[in-house]
Amino acid sequence: MHAEVQNLFIRIQLLHLAQDQNLTVSDTLPMLEKRGYRIAEREIRQQLDYLTQENFLTSHGEQWSLTGAGIEEFKEISAMLHRVNDEVLASGSKASAT
Repeated sequence: MHAEVQNLFIRIQLLHLAQDQNLTVSDTLPMLEKRGYRIAEREIRQQLDYLTQENFLTSHGEQWSLTGAGIEEFKEISAMLHRVNDEVLASGSKASAT
């Protein structure tokens, strides 16, 4: 997967994970690896910092939590993912039927 696309998916995963708990780099690394991402702690920190700059997360020392803007952004992302998923899977099942 292209690095920019992977970074986008990682940011989405981070917003999703931040809904349930504050994030730390060391706790987030195994969660992302379990989901199939190959990423280093430095890269996680970069993505967390990016989401903080966008005001989707807020930093509390070595922890990050979801902001109101992050909650709203994730709602929009989730709705879009549902539409894309339905469309992609529907076209994939059509292709496999032919």
